[in-house]
Amino acid sequence: MRRALQRGAALLCLVLAGAMAPATAGDGHDHGDGPPAPSANGPQRLPDGSVFLPKPAQRQLGLRTLLTQAASLPRTLELAGQVSMDPNAGGLVQALVAGRIVPGPRGLPEAGQAVRQGEVLAWVQTVSAPVERANQAALLAELRAAREQADKRLLRLRELADTVPRKEIEAAEAEAASLAERATAVGSGLDARDALRAPVSGVIAAAHVVAGQVVEARERLFEIVDPQRLRIEALSYDSALAADIGGAMLALGGQRLPLQFVGAARSLREQALPLNFRARGAALSALAVGQPVRVFVQTRSRTQAIAVPAAALLKSPANQDIVWVKTAPERFEPRVVTVAPLDGVDVAITSGLEPGDRVATAGATLINQVR
Repeated sequence: MRRALQRGAALLCLVLAGAMAPATAGDGHDHGDGPPAPSANGPQRLPDGSVFLPKPAQRQLGLRTLLTQAASLPRTLELAGQVSMDPNAGGLVQALVAGRIVPGPRGLPEAGQAVRQGEVLAWVQTVSAPVERANQAALLAELRAAREQADKRLLRLRELADTVPRKEIEAAEAEAASLAERATAVGSGLDARDALRAPVSGVIAAAHVVAGQVVEARERLFEIVDPQRLRIEALSYDSALAADIGGAMLALGGQRLPLQFVGAARSLREQALPLNFRARGAALSALAVGQPVRVFVQTRSRTQAIAVPAAALLKSPANQDIVWVKTAPERFEPRVVTVAPLDGVDVAITSGLEPGDRVATAGATLINQVR
């Protein structure tokens, strides 16, 4: 019996020692704290620089491609431009006389408020010197007294109409009317105010007044523009470009806005020739007067190139212009290309691509981030 108990105790000690010992896996089955092995089925950059992108990942990234084709495209120059007011659709409101600003019927207009042509925006209450105002008040009192005497004399002459010649009565009537008009004119001059009216219909682009402000004559108070009719002024350092313009574009929010060439100035500004363009359309409401823009001027000369969306153009680690070409259903390769401007939405690829290549457009930036 004692031997059996000793054997049971020894067996129990062996079991407890085995439970407390650290467990180790066999060869090839070690699951330590190291990073998990990369999946061969996920997006990855291959040793040759291309990118492997499975179909599910392409759908998740919203990837789109474009089948390229060569075409005869106009040579285009990108110029720095600025938005300005159309003189036929905008205007300025200036004070004709010095005085104090009085709000109009709807209060003082604010920037962005729509106004109609002829609408009273505000009044300018004229302010006179004390001496001048006193002289006008004295003159008004004299005129009113003279008018009362003229009215009484006219009344007496009319009562004696049978014995007084008609010409005397008419002269008295003319004198009384003249004194009344002079008194009215002088009285209105004491409290005169000049109405500031909108010269055109449009939107208040800038307002430089507050209630009670004292302004001088010819001071600029309001600027009114038509947001759908603006002018674009671009600077060209090639004076011969004005004679070779075939068209012009302005890129706004991914849309092409055609511009109508008005003419070129005959004086240089900052050693450049100003080119004026007329723009119309509802898309212009996103622009403001004085805003810098990029103008794409297309010449009459043409060249063979491939047009691709500007979103497809990216930069390589070497700061080269590249596009991603789909060479297999799940494989994309970077191509170094030579680029020329076209219209702001698309660019012209002059070398590096062949007609029939499928270029990644939407989601191309995500391909460029795969490592």
